[in-house]
Amino acid sequence: MNYFQEEGYVLIAFGIVVLGLLALDLYVFNKEPHKVSTREAFNWSMLWIGLGLLFGGYIYLDFGIEKASQYYSAFLIEKALSVDNLFVFILIFRFFKVPDKYQHKVLFYGILGAIIFRAIFILSGVALINKTYLPEFSWMGVVFRVNLILTIFGIFLMYAGYKSWKSDEGEAERDFSNSLGIRLVKKLFPVDPKYHEGKFFVRINGKRFATQLLIVVAVIEFTDLVFAVDSIPAIFAISQDPIILYTSNIFAILGLRALYFLLANSFDMFHYLQHGLSFILSFIGFKMILSAVYHLPSPISLAVVFGILTISIGLSLLKYRAEKKQMG
Repeated sequence: MNYFQEEGYVLIAFGIVVLGLLALDLYVFNKEPHKVSTREAFNWSMLWIGLGLLFGGYIYLDFGIEKASQYYSAFLIEKALSVDNLFVFILIFRFFKVPDKYQHKVLFYGILGAIIFRAIFILSGVALINKTYLPEFSWMGVVFRVNLILTIFGIFLMYAGYKSWKSDEGEAERDFSNSLGIRLVKKLFPVDPKYHEGKFFVRINGKRFATQLLIVVAVIEFTDLVFAVDSIPAIFAISQDPIILYTSNIFAILGLRALYFLLANSFDMFHYLQHGLSFILSFIGFKMILSAVYHLPSPISLAVVFGILTISIGLSLLKYRAEKKQMG
């Protein structure tokens, strides 16, 4: 069996497993709306992260160290960017005053939408990249194989890294009331601004209304689409293999609901994470541009991304502990 045949079987099996796990999560373990405890969130986080790491082990055993390094690099980049995005979700929930017991349901449907949209983005992106290589040329003895899309993505990610560094101030005052998601829902349905026991639609005087919960899901969904503009191009610098890109991406976002509940009260503990992610975006952008003349090995990319994250989280924790100690 060649790689592409096996890739098809792996993706089918992967899809079945993911749908099964999501069904268990929603209809068995979280059938009734409830506030997720820190212990429950930790256990689910470890389960999803563990499954993601184990799948990388399968990639290594079946396809070798290069593919495994690509998988773990893409997984780490997506997980890191997603953690940063969770802080925006926290702001959304606070802005709309979403009751604790409904937050898990909102995140579940938000992630379900992300699984679908990211498959479309990844498959479309791979096809586009394969069609946009310019003819090879040499200059001063160096052979250039430029890809137009990767070069544009690279410049964009370096700019995004710079903007991310500058975007900390005023974040807590963001206004989500004019989100594209809200405008779309209000065009399609009349809206009753109440949560109605966690339902998406209710009938009032015989007329069907969307609830506030659907509004929040729409805001989360469209916010994630904006996030994907950063994260999807970033992993194209690591690989153009659909099985690596999609599986790493999905495993990274599957555990976001549980991770959200761990991070909801931890804003102050990750002061330098934003700066670390800025460096990562800039590094990935540079790697994309560099790919025209040199392919940076995947294990090196993995080491750089892991190192930047470790340093930024370590410095954040040191700052947090110092501030706590200073406060008494």
